[in-house]
Amino acid sequence: MIILGIESSCDETGLALYHSERGILGHIVNSQHNIHGKYGGVVPELASRDHVLKLVPLLEELLNQVEIQLKNIDLIAFTNGPGLLGPLLTGASFAKSLAWSLNIKAIEIDHLEAHIFSAMISEKNLKPPFISLLVSGGHTMLSLIKNNTQHEIIGKTLDDSAGEVFDKVARHLGLSYPGGPEISKMSEKTKSSSYNFPRPMINTKCYNFSFSGLKTHVTQVINKTELNSEIISEIAFDFENSIIDVLISKTLKASKNLKIKNIVVAGGVSANKKLRERFDKEKSDSIVYFPDLEFSTDNGAMIAYMGWLKSKVDLTNSLEITPHPSSRFIS
Repeated sequence: MIILGIESSCDETGLALYHSERGILGHIVNSQHNIHGKYGGVVPELASRDHVLKLVPLLEELLNQVEIQLKNIDLIAFTNGPGLLGPLLTGASFAKSLAWSLNIKAIEIDHLEAHIFSAMISEKNLKPPFISLLVSGGHTMLSLIKNNTQHEIIGKTLDDSAGEVFDKVARHLGLSYPGGPEISKMSEKTKSSSYNFPRPMINTKCYNFSFSGLKTHVTQVINKTELNSEIISEIAFDFENSIIDVLISKTLKASKNLKIKNIVVAGGVSANKKLRERFDKEKSDSIVYFPDLEFSTDNGAMIAYMGWLKSKVDLTNSLEITPHPSSRFIS
């Protein structure tokens, strides 16, 4: 079986082809960072328009790369949420129209679920159960993944996500969008910092997160400070460490308390170099898996792969989308 995966939940247009026996045949991603950078965040209408422009050319390019014809596709998997309404509708409409023209099924894929299972694309021996830390621009969430279809949220952000806070603090520092990579670049320019920012909720018994207060605190410090390259690096250094401290502490605590050694860290922020290095150093008896860097940010490969997993148990056929988190991931 060959599955076409289509991702359009935000500002990346991602397409991929997955073979049920050979794995990922190829994938392609178009980023809109150059479009939204000057606004400091994603403009939904502009994102939708660019998806419309890019979907057909990207599909043609992908098919040429892997030397497969449209008629060879057996199933289409598309992101139906959570995400931005316009981009989701664009991808869903394209997927359903293409499926209708080919007389094949189209299956809805939860964007969060696809991220969580993305590490399994390359980690062939990884199987549930495992603890999932999903950390991205829109979500920060700890889940117990019991099997391919049963998941339980054990902790989530009560306000801002980690990725969102990275973007907002970066903007106040005068750095470009997306903020996470820019914060990391500045952080790498120093080995220490004179700042000591809060580590919110790090000592609470629950697994929830809260980053809004940290964002406000750091922003107030920035507003009172005359910035230069050295100071920006010091602020970035401790700010990045403060978020990583909380993420690692909560995740390892969940792993220990629930007696589940396997941990999967996924989502856009999972590409953070320091987060990966520190998890590797501090994991103790746990085994920590990350998706390949090319599958960490939004991409069609994770949608196609999740389509393969879902096709074994559930072939839905609906045009409905869910911009807000689906019921599967609401505790």
